[in-house]
Amino acid sequence: MASKQQTEEFGWPSVPRNRSNIPSKASAKTTPADVVFPEVWPKSEVVKKAQEYVHGALPKETYNHSLRVYCYGHTIVTQHFPSWIASASEDFFETWALTCLFHDIGTTPENRSDTHMSFEFQGGFMALQQLQAFDAPKAQAESVCEAIIRHQDPGETGTISRMGQLVQIATEFDNMGWQPHLVHEDVIKRVVEQHPRLQWSSCFSATINAEVQEKPWCHTTALEGFAEDVAGNKLMAPYE
Repeated sequence: MASKQQTEEFGWPSVPRNRSNIPSKASAKTTPADVVFPEVWPKSEVVKKAQEYVHGALPKETYNHSLRVYCYGHTIVTQHFPSWIASASEDFFETWALTCLFHDIGTTPENRSDTHMSFEFQGGFMALQQLQAFDAPKAQAESVCEAIIRHQDPGETGTISRMGQLVQIATEFDNMGWQPHLVHEDVIKRVVEQHPRLQWSSCFSATINAEVQEKPWCHTTALEGFAEDVAGNKLMAPYE
């Protein structure tokens, strides 16, 4: 079992799955932070190895999405959940970077066709295997794995890890434009300048439909109207 410190630093503490801990539109206080990617991106050896691996495995559109998700999540935590990083911000954001890099690794045609599993499960297990090969701590690799497996698992009951909730919120923000009050518009503009969307809405909605067509049992089918919500992302439409 991981120590209490590892539980904290790698994003394991539980939060409500129903997101009752998330600031409302009325209470959220966002600022136009200047997100400069090289300044907020971790530079540890494990992140370097993971980034090199993922950059070679993902198409540009998906890779850019992964880096945008990192930036939005970094902003959300810094502005709304400072207590999550109070004791170990470096380790938390390293784990967050690894989660973002690998969260859609299972969506590539090669990785989808390599398994009968839903892409989140395939991606989680791939991340676990690769991160262990990159000498990531076990508790960190497992945090990334669990967050990826559950990153399309919203709901009203039970709990989820901080890392799992963050990847849900940040991916939904980039994919569907949900909960726009969590990130200032200026942050979106700055992030998209650095990591262009490249018609991501149409690209990812096509990937969703391909997953469902190939695997009619997949977990994505639990998300009603998912492909349509991605294709109709009004918040990000000006940046496509």
